[in-house]
Amino acid sequence: MPNLEIALADADCARVSTQPGRLAQYWTLTKPRVTLMTVFCAVIGSLLAADGFPGWGVLFWSAAGIWLLAGAAFAVNCLLEAKVDARMARTARRATARGELTPLHTIAFSSLIGGAGMAALYWMVNPLTMWLTLATFVGYAFVYTLLLKPNTPQNIVIGGLAGAMPPALGWAAVAGETPLQAWLLVLIIFLWTPPHFWALAMYRREDYARSGLPMLPVTHGMAHTGRMVWRYSIALALGTALPWVVGMSGLLYLLAAAALDAVFLRHAWLVHRRYSDQVARKAFGWSIVYLALLFAALLADHWVMAL
Repeated sequence: MPNLEIALADADCARVSTQPGRLAQYWTLTKPRVTLMTVFCAVIGSLLAADGFPGWGVLFWSAAGIWLLAGAAFAVNCLLEAKVDARMARTARRATARGELTPLHTIAFSSLIGGAGMAALYWMVNPLTMWLTLATFVGYAFVYTLLLKPNTPQNIVIGGLAGAMPPALGWAAVAGETPLQAWLLVLIIFLWTPPHFWALAMYRREDYARSGLPMLPVTHGMAHTGRMVWRYSIALALGTALPWVVGMSGLLYLLAAAALDAVFLRHAWLVHRRYSDQVARKAFGWSIVYLALLFAALLADHWVMAL
């Protein structure tokens, strides 16, 4: 799930060898902070799918199953990118990059927790949620990691759908379907991904140059990447209005989204026109806070409308 995981995941996996014990290494393979963000977006989708409270059972089992399958996908990602990680300063300490966890260990661990996640979703939630989450696993762990990331500077755009899926997974867990409203949430995360990730890639450009990965700041330069950050940020701001346009949300959400978008656009403009590494770091940091606050505003508006 590339868009919700990349930067926070770097920090999670980079700390593996500094944590004592094998269990800590396995735990860090799951990129827990990123997985938490994934589950947060899925839970928001679940809560938005219900007129009232959907119940603790479906929330617990869907969150647990999605967490386990996401963790399995992140573990596979660490394994498949072990050689690339070894060339990058911020990821060279990953247990898979250092050989502290062998491919067999990682595959066995991923299979165990991934299988448990599939079982939880199939038996305790519904088959649709399991199949959608499994498709997301395949899209991230294999399509994005093996095919897109090493071969095209548009990897994060094309592969962004996998990382944008959590709200639809949560919606399916409660409603047993994924209507237009669920896909609007997916669209918002899809549009959020490029400016979020490219801000990171810009101030980490030297690391990506060493890695050999065709990241946009390396292949097309900083000025071009800055323009793309700005353009996608405009598209994101327009996209966040769609829940109000279709009647999914009310004025409370629209006002909150407008305020959050104004700050997001300011950061994007500075990245585009007045770039510095510090500017890009601030833009990246705000993008994480922005997404959490935007979804929280959507949920608050949903509850207000239900009163």
